[in-house]
Amino acid sequence: MKKKMKPESLMMSYGYKPELSEGSIKCPIFQTSTFVFKSAEEGKGFFEVAYGLREKNKGEETGLIYSRINNPDIEILEARLTLWEEAEDCAVFESGMAAISTVLLEFLKPGDLLLFSSPLYGGSDHFIKKILTKFNIHVLDFKVGQSKDEIIKLVNQSGLADNLAMIYIETPANPTNHLIDIEGSKEIAQHFSKPDKEIYLAVDNTYLGPIWQHPMKLGADLVLYSATKYIGGHSDVIAGACLGNKALIKRVKGLRTFLGNMASPNTGWLLLRSLETLKVRMDAIAFNADKVAAFLNKHQAVEKVYFLGNLTEKDGEQFHIRNRQCLTNGGMISFDVKGGEKEAFKVLNALKLIKLAVSLGSTESLAEHPATMTHSDVDLQLKQELSITEKMIRLSVGVENYEDIIHDISQALDILKTNKKRN
Repeated sequence: MKKKMKPESLMMSYGYKPELSEGSIKCPIFQTSTFVFKSAEEGKGFFEVAYGLREKNKGEETGLIYSRINNPDIEILEARLTLWEEAEDCAVFESGMAAISTVLLEFLKPGDLLLFSSPLYGGSDHFIKKILTKFNIHVLDFKVGQSKDEIIKLVNQSGLADNLAMIYIETPANPTNHLIDIEGSKEIAQHFSKPDKEIYLAVDNTYLGPIWQHPMKLGADLVLYSATKYIGGHSDVIAGACLGNKALIKRVKGLRTFLGNMASPNTGWLLLRSLETLKVRMDAIAFNADKVAAFLNKHQAVEKVYFLGNLTEKDGEQFHIRNRQCLTNGGMISFDVKGGEKEAFKVLNALKLIKLAVSLGSTESLAEHPATMTHSDVDLQLKQELSITEKMIRLSVGVENYEDIIHDISQALDILKTNKKRN
């Protein structure tokens, strides 16, 4: 019986045939805009399948046409990304926001209602509230901690229950690490679905990446990533991805073709490179994050630490969701310093090893100020409600030695002690 290999083993070779590329052990960059057809008949057939004019015949291969539609680097990358989630298909984009916006535009139309969790990444929050609404798409958010029955009541009270078309959640939430129940969200989608209208559940899984959480196994229809983050993981590429069944991803890829936000061959190649070390990088990051969080929990200058590993039975449903959904505590830590923006900025400015920059999930540790940076466009009152305050710092833990990361944070926090003594 042939052994089924683990995804981390298949990342080296799955979907690639060296004999088709002069025996090159690694997939080359197919830096080409267009592909040559063997005959006019072959070109006709490729376009018929690509544009959905007919289904593929049995044994027929999808042909290469034009790099806005398909490219070998992207096709191999998409095949490998499906392995972690055991998804049927994947679509890769030139950015995470390209993936998110394409999915929302494909599955929503004027008059529809989008139900979404809050908080969200600032870019997603902006697109939903300020772009989708321009197209007469209704949006309704629910907060962390609201029960399934409360959310169903919220939708019914909106008067738009019959217009609900999609539920969009981000879990863990950026930057607070709050959790949304994926299975419970799917049950809400099923509650409002009808025989002739299925309500889809889309999950932004960027914060835990493909290794630490598998939303499709918990009921998600579509899983979204900023592949810039853990998947890319080296702060040298911008990309996004969407996974799901073949029927849904066919729709996503169709709109991607006409919006023109397909990832480039070079982007595909960089992500293929990164996938080979994805698990070892994320394992190292999760190990480091546990150590860093333990340090922050005890520091006198830190008021609160937002970290999945801090959840206990006293946190109720959040604790139980973590145990059901998350395979590790992740690599993202937010924490409140004692004080406000002035104190948070002093700490950020004093960091030496950790870089003051947005983004996350990279080999190097990064720190930023959500309230004035990644979430600056989020409504001020909402930020306060969601604990995204002036005293919060968001930390993306890297693969450096954890003792060095802790030392850097310690010396930066010591700035607050020094200033307090002077005052």
